[in-house]
Amino acid sequence: MHDPSYLLAEALGNRLNTLSLRLALAESCTGGGIAKAITDVPGSSGWFDRGFVTYSNDAKIDMLGVKPQTLERVGAVSEETALEMVAGTLTYSLADLALAVTGIAGPDGGTPVKPVGTVFIAWQKRGANGACLQKQFSGDRQSIRQQATLFCLQQLLHMLENA
Repeated sequence: MHDPSYLLAEALGNRLNTLSLRLALAESCTGGGIAKAITDVPGSSGWFDRGFVTYSNDAKIDMLGVKPQTLERVGAVSEETALEMVAGTLTYSLADLALAVTGIAGPDGGTPVKPVGTVFIAWQKRGANGACLQKQFSGDRQSIRQQATLFCLQQLLHMLENA
C-alpha cells in the first residue's frame, strides 16, 4: 500500500496529464519533499518539469529572482516571498503551473508573529496572477514538513479539479 503523498502525487499526475499541463516547484521548508513524492510516481517526467530547492535566501535570489528588498522587508517566510518564488519558478521553467512553499519547520526559528509551523504556499498558472495561503501546522520538524508536503499536493489537486 502506498503512503498518502504517493497517492496524492499519482492523482495529481493523472489530472495534469489529462489537462496536458506541466508542473514546477520551488521548495524551501519542505526541502524537496514534494518533488520526491512526485518523482516516486512512474511516468512523472511526462508532467513534472523541475523543482528548485531554495533553502537559503541567496538561493531564492539567485535561482528564482526573489528581490533582496522583499527578504529584508518581510523575510523569507511571507506571502510576498512565496509569490515572488512562484513567479520565478514559472520564469525559470517550462511549466504551465507552479507551486512554491516557504515556512518555519522548527524546532527553532519561530517568533511570536511567525511561530514554528508557519508556512506560506503560493501557486500560479502561466499567464495568471499568483495566489497564496498561510497555514499553521503543528508538531515536530518532520511532522510539519510532512503536513506541508501533503497540503501542497492536495492544494494543487484541488486547484486542478476546477480547471
